[in-house]
Amino acid sequence: MDQKNNDLEKFLNFLSGKTKKPASTEGNTGDNVVKMSNKSPMNPKKYISLAVTLTVIFAIAVILFANVYIVKESEYVVVRQFGEVVKFESEPGLNMKVPFIQSVTRLPKNQMTYEISEEEINTQDKKRIIIDNYAVWRITDPKLLISNAGTIEKVESRMEEFIYSVIRTELGQIKYKDIISEKDSKRGGINESVTASVNELLAKDNYGIEVVDVRIRRIDLPAENEKSVFTNMVSERESIAQKYLSEGDAEKRRMEAQTDREVQEMLAKANKDAALIQADGEAEAAKIYNKSFSQDPEFYSLYRTLESYKKTIGEETVIILPSTSPYAKMLSGHLE
Repeated sequence: MDQKNNDLEKFLNFLSGKTKKPASTEGNTGDNVVKMSNKSPMNPKKYISLAVTLTVIFAIAVILFANVYIVKESEYVVVRQFGEVVKFESEPGLNMKVPFIQSVTRLPKNQMTYEISEEEINTQDKKRIIIDNYAVWRITDPKLLISNAGTIEKVESRMEEFIYSVIRTELGQIKYKDIISEKDSKRGGINESVTASVNELLAKDNYGIEVVDVRIRRIDLPAENEKSVFTNMVSERESIAQKYLSEGDAEKRRMEAQTDREVQEMLAKANKDAALIQADGEAEAAKIYNKSFSQDPEFYSLYRTLESYKKTIGEETVIILPSTSPYAKMLSGHLE
């Protein structure tokens, strides 16, 4: 143990530049006696070499780990060397790039949604409207995207320019009322048409992406036009309401006239039928009366006389007859 401490002390003294003087012995006045250790001193170069080796190994390990990359299932990995695309990986796994001269760019495989900025366009009848839409897109060729666009942000910017241009052209051929109308809207196939046209432009420039769908979320009016348009809409609705009221009144009068005519026709027919039935009844009654009265003429004469009394004599009736009148005799009860 003491020997190890002495060796360590010697090594530290060597590093600091200090040397230990040999101790003098008693009884010797002229000669210096130096006690030398039987072991040779430690060599510091051995430790320096070991430290350098470990440092180099550690640096190599760090460099290797820094240049290893993992490809996930939901992404593409594009490897570039001095800015040029040398390869891209689409299968998941562990890969390695050349240190210092190659770089890695990751691109998503899944579909992405891009919110397109609201833009103002003019319809066929020169009405200004604001379109708010979005696009669903995906990457089909990562190499083309990196080579021709560079980044996702740049390719989205180009895609937005194409979408705005196509929508402006499509809606510029439709009148404003046909766009906002709920019944006769002509926006039915515009989403599919815009999607197809944008994909043609993207394929022409080889951007390596595909637009899956373009959807118009909302159509608004500029703020300065809202009040006037609202006033026009109110006037239009009032005009339509008045038209409905006028048509309703006209229909009401027509139905009333038709009903009155049908009632008069029904009453006339009923009166006619009643008159015919009454005439037939009176004729049948007269026939019965004639048959009955012909059997006893005197009774008939009496009956006719009594019937005449019912019509001619009332509560205040005054009859002046000569005393010799048969009528007077009958009233007085003399029936000789």
